[in-house]
Amino acid sequence: MVETMLHVSKLDSPHRVLDVEKRLYRLSGVRRVRTDVSARQVRVTFDAGELALPRLLDACEASGCAAEPMAHEHLDDATRTAHDDALKRMLVAGLFGMQAMMFACVLYIGRFEPIDASTLALFRWLGLLAAAPVVSYAAWPFYRHAMRGLRRHRPDVDTPIAVAASLVYLASVYAAVTGRGEVYFDSVSMLVFVLLLGRYLALRARKRHRALGQAMAATMPLVCRRRDERGHLHAVAVSELQEGDRVHVDEGGRVPVDGVLHSARVRLDEACLTGESRPCLRRRGEDIVAGSLVLDGPLELRVGKVRLRAASALPELPHATHSPSRVGVAKRDFTHVFGVQLLALTMLVALGWLYFDPGRAFDVGVAVLVVACPCAFALAEPATLTRAMMVLARRGVLVTKPEHLQSLTCAHHLFLDKTGTLTMPALTINRVQAFVGHQRDDVLRAAVALARESAHPLARALVHAIAPGDIPIAEDVTIEAGGGIRGRVEGRYLSLGRRGFNDTDVDGDADDDALWLFDEDEPIARLPFADQLRPSVPDMVKAFVRQGMTVTLASGDSVERVGTLASRLGIRDWHARQTPADKLARVEAAQAHGDKVVMLGDGINDAAALAAADVAVSLLEGTDLARVQAGLILTGDIGALVQARQVAVRAGQILRQNRRWALAYNVCAVPLAACGLMSPWLAVLAMSVSSLGVVLNAMRLRLPSAPAGDDVSVPGQRVPA
Repeated sequence: MVETMLHVSKLDSPHRVLDVEKRLYRLSGVRRVRTDVSARQVRVTFDAGELALPRLLDACEASGCAAEPMAHEHLDDATRTAHDDALKRMLVAGLFGMQAMMFACVLYIGRFEPIDASTLALFRWLGLLAAAPVVSYAAWPFYRHAMRGLRRHRPDVDTPIAVAASLVYLASVYAAVTGRGEVYFDSVSMLVFVLLLGRYLALRARKRHRALGQAMAATMPLVCRRRDERGHLHAVAVSELQEGDRVHVDEGGRVPVDGVLHSARVRLDEACLTGESRPCLRRRGEDIVAGSLVLDGPLELRVGKVRLRAASALPELPHATHSPSRVGVAKRDFTHVFGVQLLALTMLVALGWLYFDPGRAFDVGVAVLVVACPCAFALAEPATLTRAMMVLARRGVLVTKPEHLQSLTCAHHLFLDKTGTLTMPALTINRVQAFVGHQRDDVLRAAVALARESAHPLARALVHAIAPGDIPIAEDVTIEAGGGIRGRVEGRYLSLGRRGFNDTDVDGDADDDALWLFDEDEPIARLPFADQLRPSVPDMVKAFVRQGMTVTLASGDSVERVGTLASRLGIRDWHARQTPADKLARVEAAQAHGDKVVMLGDGINDAAALAAADVAVSLLEGTDLARVQAGLILTGDIGALVQARQVAVRAGQILRQNRRWALAYNVCAVPLAACGLMSPWLAVLAMSVSSLGVVLNAMRLRLPSAPAGDDVSVPGQRVPA
């Protein structure tokens, strides 16, 4: 038996769930189907001897829910292991910590009621035994991180925690053995348990976000298009490839396996493998590495004998290898400096009490060390951001770069692509024109032969509009981003693109929005398209305008079509016939004016603008090149971007609340502890409540219940005149 995980982005209603499950169970070999609607995932157990993966994909597509396989068996192993380990340690701390507190109750009663010394000694020893698993096993992650920080000469938040837990426990052991002094076994157990609880909640939220976002990490690299002996392309699993197979990769796509280039030449982005940001030019016969992005193509490669390493096996997507954000670096610097200062403050306070009252120096020093621990500060940002990412993942927004989510709160300018982003093109079959000397069916076959080599929305719409049949093979294909496709079809050199792409003057409207098919320099067909506007686009644009954002529509489409859509959406600033360079220039001009820019696009012609924008947003069905640049990926409704901004603003408010609370707590608690007015057990309780309060406050973040069009208060946001 084989088990596979499928991501089904349109699995959004009980009707679709029932339809998909019914079609899958009809297939011979399917043994079990389990559906997770919230994560848009279907887990299928089937007999590989009776059923192949492509048939599963075909069954889902027949129900109107296209599916993509996911590398679930490796994708979240690290997250799952960390989550399970944190849960075990937290349960141990909770179980034995409760026992330590029960034994401590007898000691507290002994302060008010006389209890014989042997009973007090017994319960001290019982407390020692109960706290031992907590300090030795449950608290081990704090020791490990503290030792790693000390080896690097950079103590962090875990350093004072480890020092405090060790000192309190060892001092309590000494008191239990000698019978002199106070024991704090319950306090140290409570300290470890509450800190582990906070970290477990953060890990749990991160794990759930990772599960909801698996589709982004392993979509097309697990499936590729293989060319058969007749030259036709078929979708197959990467694991089914064999030596000598020819694999086709669209421009903007990711190379799924290692191989040898069969095409004449191609430009690749191999930054995820080599760290080199400049494109690499590869020629026929050269090796192609899995995970490379195709900048101009398409390309074809032959799978070699030992070249079956799939791109999905790479440790992370390219954006995960980028240098850490300034926010992350600043946070690590803060915790390092604070850790050093806290240790210095504790030593100074202890030395001062050694001079005035040596008997209380240790207790006061431990209280200061515990109560001043910056756990609340350290948890404030990761807890809030992780919760925000999990909430947005449920709404269909995958946050791949948290700094983009933070920038979204103060964005001023929204740039929108049109074709494939706001609208989905559809070929108007009854208006297709074949010029004199050419048959309509022949030109459609030739146009589809070129179009199926491209991932552009217009090319996809053309391929889907024509029923599969005897389509010829296009050879020597080259694609110009934002322009068109050239290639040889049945011995003729044809080109497919916008009017003027082939530098040929054709009669008609200069703003013609159709695709033209050229034979050398002669136009032989005109293929018009109609736009289908995504349902939530008007509400999304209105919501952002009401929030004071400047909205710009920049498209490579015709003036008439872009102008009509802009008028329909109420967008005053619109630009047609935009090349990738034009879009990039407009984004940079807005940034030079002081605007924080959000760019929403899905194609390779948007990649440069997405890379330059402060907030890059792409669609899950967009090209790999666009998704790599994106910090936010929309897996469903495009209108979710409005709620993403609302959640980001609310997350910023909660983060500021957490930081203010942590600051107020330290300002009030540290002087009390330093003056000897707070015992170690009370310091443990105060610090634990502070840290747990930060996590619970972050968990209050929810999806906004107000309609998407409602206003949202954004700090520093400009209001339109």
